[in-house]
Amino acid sequence: MSLQVSELKVYYRTLRGDVRALDGMTFELRDGEILGLVGESGCGKSTLGKSLIRMDGRMRRVGGTVVLDGRELPIDDDRKMNEFRFHEVSLIPQYAMSALNPTRKIRKMVTELLASRGATLDLAELERRMDQVGLPREVLDRYPIELSGGMKQRMVMVISTLLDPSLLIADEVTSALDVSTQKAVTRALLGFRDSGYVKSMIFVTHDLALTHHLADTIMVMYAGRLAEKAPSDVIIKSPRHPYTKLLLESLPEVGVRYADRRLEGIAGAPPSLLNPPAGCRFRDRCPIAGEECAEDPPVAELAPDHHVACWKA
Repeated sequence: MSLQVSELKVYYRTLRGDVRALDGMTFELRDGEILGLVGESGCGKSTLGKSLIRMDGRMRRVGGTVVLDGRELPIDDDRKMNEFRFHEVSLIPQYAMSALNPTRKIRKMVTELLASRGATLDLAELERRMDQVGLPREVLDRYPIELSGGMKQRMVMVISTLLDPSLLIADEVTSALDVSTQKAVTRALLGFRDSGYVKSMIFVTHDLALTHHLADTIMVMYAGRLAEKAPSDVIIKSPRHPYTKLLLESLPEVGVRYADRRLEGIAGAPPSLLNPPAGCRFRDRCPIAGEECAEDPPVAELAPDHHVACWKA
């Protein structure tokens, strides 16, 4: 196994109390696997991605462990995590511009970044990876503001993989891009995995259709917990958790008219994670909830690699 997360609990400190953004996440990620992480805003997707690299000082690990390639990550120690960042685990942030220094040309910025990690710039390797994502060489002598949104995103992708990390976390990297650029970014991510630049990947997104094309496995989160995890085709064609089913039913289908199938959203809203309710956190919105749902549902393996946290699955 490349990544093993066990009972991970990560809370945010606020003046009103702790926000239980992750509340007992357990899952595994195999070598060479791409995991698509989906769910509504506020369900804990980005928190999970960031917690694996320790990028937010407001986070506090309350419990659980994260093991990457047999070594436990010290995710609650910012200084110790420096040994692992970019070398073992790397992040492509949601907003590429925030990751690029506007006062440096790309070449100088990359050189300085690698030097801060004890590495030197291999120009030939950098250019090879730029070719793979369709970036011209002259980009290296431009400032970030001279690049389009898609070019900045692809440049950040290249930089994030220069040290061949074991785990790459791509956080909403396609959310602000047009459809054609999304396709190029998705193809580049697959190329990084297939070329061996990264061993495994977590792809955080709201786009179930895009995730289906990219990911080997899809994990659905709700209110800081795992709802369902299964191979991509299984999630799309045979979902077992009511939340997963409602997510899929809220998506439009190509060629289907509104008169034939009316789109329905999911009624209600996710619970507050300041003081989450006992039992299944989806039960107030679930159309099939029963008395047993007042207790926390265990995560059961209904079929090989198909895990569901639902009493009625």
